[in-house]
Amino acid sequence: MKAEQRANGGRSSATPRDARPRRTSALQQSSIPRPERRKPAHFPTVEAEFRSIIIFLTVCVDRRRPLLANEQAAGLIITAWQAANFWRVGRYVIMPDHIHLFCAPNTFPPQPLKNWISFWRNHVTRAWSHRNQIPIWQRDYWDRQLRRDESYAQKWEYVVNNPVRHGYVAHAEDWSFQGELNILRWHD
Repeated sequence: MKAEQRANGGRSSATPRDARPRRTSALQQSSIPRPERRKPAHFPTVEAEFRSIIIFLTVCVDRRRPLLANEQAAGLIITAWQAANFWRVGRYVIMPDHIHLFCAPNTFPPQPLKNWISFWRNHVTRAWSHRNQIPIWQRDYWDRQLRRDESYAQKWEYVVNNPVRHGYVAHAEDWSFQGELNILRWHD
């Protein structure tokens, strides 16, 4: 246990003082070794009555090379998102080596997320002027369907502050490669 956690009674400094201890399942407490996931699991989009479908998506550059946080790359990415209109991009942050974004289906029934990601990544790759940097993208991506409005707000708070955590800017609003292409409204 870290010294800081020992001083705070076993909790990290980020944990509120009045927070209840977390419960752990029998599986988490088990000493049986579990294989680590080598690839992200992609679950189908869940449709529940009239609830919004909003996906939090992270797409990384191959070998995490810093290729994206420049005007040319950002322009290509945004153009590709606009061309791939069967999903809509809401808020996004383009970092040098990865992209965080929120997206929602623009068709009913929703087209597979994987197809949309392949479409816009291929669109960017075909227009990429530095051919020696190809392949641009890692093969896989990380996606998570949001379950409630609070989750959207919390995830955006994390995403928008990513450039600050990485030391690129002092204030989130100073990062040039962020924005909102469509307003994705949450409704139950």
